[in-house]
Amino acid sequence: MADLRVRYANALFELSVERGLTSDYLEQAAFISSALAGDECQRIIRHPRISMAQKYAFLDGAFAGRIHDDLLGFMRLTVTKNREEFLAPAMDTLVEMIRRHHNFTTAKVVSAVELTPEQKNQLKVVLMRKIGKQVELNIEVDPSLMGGFRLHVDGYIFDRTVKRLLKDMKENIGKGHLK
Repeated sequence: MADLRVRYANALFELSVERGLTSDYLEQAAFISSALAGDECQRIIRHPRISMAQKYAFLDGAFAGRIHDDLLGFMRLTVTKNREEFLAPAMDTLVEMIRRHHNFTTAKVVSAVELTPEQKNQLKVVLMRKIGKQVELNIEVDPSLMGGFRLHVDGYIFDRTVKRLLKDMKENIGKGHLK
């Protein structure tokens, strides 16, 4: 059943490509995903005692005229088939598919200190040059790293934190190796 999320997203992605609406679908799927993240929305969409007609009315009221009819139709379909739990995950997956299609990626940066706007810009430029994609930075601050930063992008981890370097040094000394 977890595969259903991908199947739904894939069908919507193919439809967006076929119709030349990938940018619109990207924006609208992100909007839907954000809206569905709210507890109140989830309570209504997934509640077993709220009728299908009430759920349709809620979806129409919240999204009609704001999103493409295909996306609203998909949302209604998940309600019809009692598969509401796949709605938000399918939208998240669709967003990622379209971002990959447009050669975008997100890099998670965990830094010991807040990065300056200049450092953020330099990091973004270097990453775009190295991986050949448009990069969006998701930056977190974690003082426990002591210094440096850790970068996660497209399945790769680059860890140049003081915490990691000290751990590596400890392991090498314990093994009798010095670098």
